[in-house]
Amino acid sequence: MNIGIFTDTYFPQVSGVATSIKTLKMALEEKGHSVYIFTTTDPHVDKDAVEPNIFRFASVPFVSFTDRRIAVRGLFHAYQVAKELDLDIVHTQTEFSMGYIGKFVAKNLKIPCLHTYHTMYEDYLHYVLNGKLLRPYHVKQMSKAFLYHMSGIVAPSERVSGTLNRYGVKAPIRIIPTGVDISRYEQQVTVDVRAALGIRPEQPVLLSLSRVAYEKRIDILIDALPKLVAQKPNLMLVIVGEGPAREDLEAQVARLQMIDHVIFTGMVDNDDVTNYYHMADLFVSASDSESQGLTYIEAMAAQRKIVVMTSPYAGDLLTDPSIGTTFTTETEMIHQVLNYLNHPTAFDDPAPRQQKLYTISADYFAQQMIAFYKQSQVMYDEFHLDQDDLMELEDLDSKK
Repeated sequence: MNIGIFTDTYFPQVSGVATSIKTLKMALEEKGHSVYIFTTTDPHVDKDAVEPNIFRFASVPFVSFTDRRIAVRGLFHAYQVAKELDLDIVHTQTEFSMGYIGKFVAKNLKIPCLHTYHTMYEDYLHYVLNGKLLRPYHVKQMSKAFLYHMSGIVAPSERVSGTLNRYGVKAPIRIIPTGVDISRYEQQVTVDVRAALGIRPEQPVLLSLSRVAYEKRIDILIDALPKLVAQKPNLMLVIVGEGPAREDLEAQVARLQMIDHVIFTGMVDNDDVTNYYHMADLFVSASDSESQGLTYIEAMAAQRKIVVMTSPYAGDLLTDPSIGTTFTTETEMIHQVLNYLNHPTAFDDPAPRQQKLYTISADYFAQQMIAFYKQSQVMYDEFHLDQDDLMELEDLDSKK
């Protein structure tokens, strides 16, 4: 198949969406399919750079998310490129500019258009005029409008599927969790991150890896740190990522006198991320806004146990303590973290982890997506064949 993926965010931008798309692209290509990325320009990519099978369209920073981009033109150019590529499927990954361009292309090429709904926008309304402009009702209406006439929708988790059903979305929805390239996280460590950060080998390390944004609730981890340090005096919390909450979090660390126990690394190159997982003893997250928890499964692939906020997604993923566990209160979080640190070999049954690893693998991810593509093609062809028959009957009636 020739597959066109339309997205507002792609590398070198760093995000869970960009990682998910790149993983899918590589896994589909390994299975013999051709994948073409239609995305926005990026200030970190030279306009004359040669990027095989990637097509960039003029863009500007997105309102309230200046590290994200939105295309400002390219509708007909994208159609011309897609026509020359003889696309079989359009797969949109955004509800904004490139998403609408993808819908336009699919409609005019008369091919199926599928969509992956990555973002739970109700969790992000505070970014727009401090939540005073948009309400959940507006998110519902926007989502329904964009998803109207889609051939199929990919929901990365039960939470996303339930939300779309609550919105009244009529298109077929299939739950397909994002996968990861397991082999990448099993590779030998290439950089001694601990040494680079000045952390001694015997020090216990908690890792937070995400966009440093308010909805990730990193402040909850920092609040609990003094109590954890009281039990583990040489404990370190390493916060990997960049974002709007960093300045406030650094002030919080100073206020709690935890400067010697927290390291903010800033943005890390995607190729180096696996070294940070292997450096840590535990992966921790207090985020309650995860729709697919990509960093959770990356940590699992790197064989790091995880302690994260309770959610429907985390509950489905963490079915055994040898993989990780969840918490709902600070007391529970502290207990779970200390339990793993104090008993590092107590929860090492490999069977549950191995069973989960295949279900989160890029290979399985691609297999499920290909099956959905093919199903959507069949349904699309049947629908349009029925429509053609109906139009033919109407023409015959009109001629009588």
